[in-house]
This record gives sequence, C-alpha cells and structure tokens, in this order.
Amino acid sequence: MYWPLTVLGAVAGFAVASIPGALLGGLLGQLADRRLGLDSWDALVALVTGRRLPARDELLFVLLGRLAKSEGRVLEVHIRQARSEMQRLNLDEAERRRAIDAFNRGKQDEVSPRTPLRRLRGDVAQAQALLRSCWRMAAVDGQIGMRERALILQWGAWLGREAAEVEALGAEFQPKKVPSPVAAGTPYKAALRLLGVAADSEPATIKQAYRRLLSQSHPDKLAGSGASPARVREATERTRELHAAYDLIRARRGFR
Repeated sequence: MYWPLTVLGAVAGFAVASIPGALLGGLLGQLADRRLGLDSWDALVALVTGRRLPARDELLFVLLGRLAKSEGRVLEVHIRQARSEMQRLNLDEAERRRAIDAFNRGKQDEVSPRTPLRRLRGDVAQAQALLRSCWRMAAVDGQIGMRERALILQWGAWLGREAAEVEALGAEFQPKKVPSPVAAGTPYKAALRLLGVAADSEPATIKQAYRRLLSQSHPDKLAGSGASPARVREATERTRELHAAYDLIRARRGFR
C-alpha cells in the first residue's frame, strides 16, 4: 500500500532539514494520508483533479464498461449484458442510473480501478464475484480477446488473486470451441475471410497476410512467455486454421 503524502512529506522535509525534516515531514504526511483516506497515487490524483474514484457498488460497472470498450467498439450484446448484471443484482432505479454512469465512465477510461480493487483484497467472495462478472462480459460476444483477458488478469492481481485462480474462475465462461470451418473443408470464401483477403488479391498480398497472421498467432511466441496452456492451445489451433486456409487458397489460385 502506498501513502503518497507520506512520501511527499518525507522528501520535502529532507530537502529542508535533512533526516530530522524527513522524519517530521513523513509523520505529518502520514497523518494527512489517513485523514483523507489516500492509499495510492491514483487516490491523490483523483483528489487533486476532482475525479471521483468509483464507489464499491459502482466498481463492477466501471470494469464492465472498460471490458466492453477494450476491443474497440461497444456492441449491443455488451449493453444487454450490463443490463443483465443490473437485473441480477436487483438494482433499483437510482442504483441503475449510477450503474449506467459508471459503465460509461469505464468506457471512457477516466479513472484507474487499481485503488478500489486493492481495497477489496481482504474480501475474497466479493473479489471472485467481480471477476466472474467480468468473465461473463468478456465472453458475451462469443470470444474472449487477448486484451480482455489481460485486463481481467491484471484486475485479479490487484485484488490479490493468483493468475491460476483468475483463469479458473473464467473457465465456465469460455466460449465453446467449434470445429474449424476451414479445417472441415469449408468453401473458398471462408478461407479468404480468415486471411482477410479478397478473391482477386495478388498472390504476394495473400502471402503477406498469411505470414503476418501466422506471426501473430504462432504458439512458439507464447510458450516461453508464461502464457497459460489454454492460450497456447488456442494459438496452436489458430495456426492450424491459417495453414489450412492458405493451402486451400493456394491450391485454388495455382501459386506456390
């Protein structure tokens, strides 16, 4: 836990009166930190700028808003999921308005949730409930993106939960794997969509798209990075799909 005014007081005191000044400045800063409830630099910035840190009952919807926006665009399914969470929590009209406001603030990435999440470290049940709701939101569009997964793991760390526990909480919300349409012999157009190229694209353009996607998805890049076995398996499956799509297009177009 950080005490920002304690640190600033100690530094200022040392500059004025060396070690005795640092001790006095640190003591006065700590009293101010406790009085103002400042336990992080985020809290100090929020106080100075007038930005309000999310209250505990709004925190969930700040996180859901952040997840909904993390992949670039908020979809209707994200909004419906946020409403579903409001119903699940049985919020009244005033609480729903605050939740909607918090969801919108989360989309705008206005305030870091680090401090309010750290304050929940001692409440295991609340932390797990928050993370489950986050996994539900991440999976609602049928896929959990790397950015969404990274955010949830980061929030779990701030809540004091191990990465393995956070992943386990999300296991039940993982989208069901379906057989690869390309691997199953789906027509040519599906392979073109997978590589993101047009039917009349030049062979050089198709090769470039294939190599770029292969570089992004190759499991060897994840194997030594501490990625979970599930992520490595996903990358391996994605690589197989890219190989199959490229082989299909190359056979149809007749280039090497």
